[in-house]
Amino acid sequence: MKLWQNDMSHAMKQARDAAREGVVYALPAATDSFAPPLLMDVLGVHHVSINVDDVDPAIEFYVERLGLTRRTDRPDFGFGGAWLDAGRQQVHLIQAPPPPDGGQHFALAVADLDATIDELREAGIAVSDASPVGTGRQAFLTDPAGNRVELHQPA
Repeated sequence: MKLWQNDMSHAMKQARDAAREGVVYALPAATDSFAPPLLMDVLGVHHVSINVDDVDPAIEFYVERLGLTRRTDRPDFGFGGAWLDAGRQQVHLIQAPPPPDGGQHFALAVADLDATIDELREAGIAVSDASPVGTGRQAFLTDPAGNRVELHQPA
């Protein structure tokens, strides 16, 4: 990053000095030689971790109500928890006090939001009405620990 900043700073100084002399000077285009180096190649989200005060009811909720699958390869970290599959991504439950609700949430993609809302409501789970967001639709619910979960149906 520093090399890129130094190269750009040098080019900008040349342009400023040329302008003082009445010479038109174009700054170099942002090519690979002037772009900051990529430090990593992000492939996607592997997992999200959420704190739950009681792991067993959280597992039941996420597996029995939301349809995630419990993994069996979680090592013993010395604290309670569980790893769940949500499609190709994972949700990690960590036994710890949940943080205060500040709007944080994660979203589960669903194929049919209306059917999902109906099914959850029939099971006694409070779910908001669906509302448009971007090109899709969303609804919200909370897990037994009070964590907010978005249900998202892409367009």
